[in-house]
Amino acid sequence: MAIYGKVKAGVAALVLLVGLSACANMSTRDRNTAIGAGVGGVAGSVLTDGSAVGTIGGAVVGGVIGNQTGK
Repeated sequence: MAIYGKVKAGVAALVLLVGLSACANMSTRDRNTAIGAGVGGVAGSVLTDGSAVGTIGGAVVGGVIGNQTGK
């Protein structure tokens, strides 16, 4: 099962990278928020073994941190 979790994390990271290619017209703050949410979601998923609550919580926390970065 540990391999399955790593595969899920890898796929999530790939989706994140592809999704961030659409950030060309975003402001710096918007881009930081999106990156923070993506990284936080992946980290939350990995740390909680794929729990939906952990993934959403990580995305929320990461998005807030990304939004507040550089203020």
